[in-house]
Amino acid sequence: MGMMNKEDSALLDVDIPGLTKSKTGKVREIFDLGNRLLIVATDRISAFDCILPVGIPRKGEVLTAISRFWFEKLSSICPNHVVPEPPPIPVRGGPLEKRSMLVKKTKPFAVECVVRGYLAGSGWKEYQKDGRVCGIPLPKGLKESSELPEPIFTPSTKAEAGHDENISFEEAAKIVGGSTAEKLRDDSLRIYKQARDYARGRGIIIADTKFEFGLADGKILLIDEVLTPDSSRFWPADQYQPGRGQPSFDKQFVRDYLETLDWDKKPPAPTLPPEIVAKTRDKYLEAYERLTGQTL
Repeated sequence: MGMMNKEDSALLDVDIPGLTKSKTGKVREIFDLGNRLLIVATDRISAFDCILPVGIPRKGEVLTAISRFWFEKLSSICPNHVVPEPPPIPVRGGPLEKRSMLVKKTKPFAVECVVRGYLAGSGWKEYQKDGRVCGIPLPKGLKESSELPEPIFTPSTKAEAGHDENISFEEAAKIVGGSTAEKLRDDSLRIYKQARDYARGRGIIIADTKFEFGLADGKILLIDEVLTPDSSRFWPADQYQPGRGQPSFDKQFVRDYLETLDWDKKPPAPTLPPEIVAKTRDKYLEAYERLTGQTL
């Protein structure tokens, strides 16, 4: 393999001189600017809850651009945390600007707002056990990847380490309060339906997605990332076929490759061959291009 050019190198770590890093997530770095936060998306990728030693070039750029696109598109139905100002001086005009988002500081709710329009992942596993997902009874006879009669709100708790735990609506209401839980549910379902219909017209099925909300000045805002291939299952509509797992727009190649290895899914994670990295990068870029009709 020849030398990778600059475009092809993945950004795995970010430090910005003069700015205080307050949190490092699996993919994003968060810098504290007082009443604002700067969120910078790296090219890190995780699979089976392990961060891999290689990144996917441009992934952070794609995630930021997709989130920006949706925040703008959905702002009429739900206010969000994006601050429409240029990023701080150390980032402005540099290679990090496309990966950065300046946002209001909020107090995040301790519940992840998951909406499922199709039966996949942990939802499919639960359904096979007792015909329910997060306590919600579903019609009999659904197959893997079946579209649900109506999207369902299936909250989970945020786990600092490992997997999020699916919880019932009642449990979510205990954590955030009844009326807040109802508002989060209604907003989540409304946002999902609008996004699902838009994406369908662009050849993408949004099977399920995870929203986060936070409180600032008494207002509930949509925060974090929104409707990206990292927080959602995106399926190509033209290949959709219930009764099996679907090809997807995100980590499919990565997961499929890792499944072929003799790896116990515990850290340290194995590395990825260049062709898997390149295919995955192209999938992320394609998701952006299909959704927005623009090239990055």
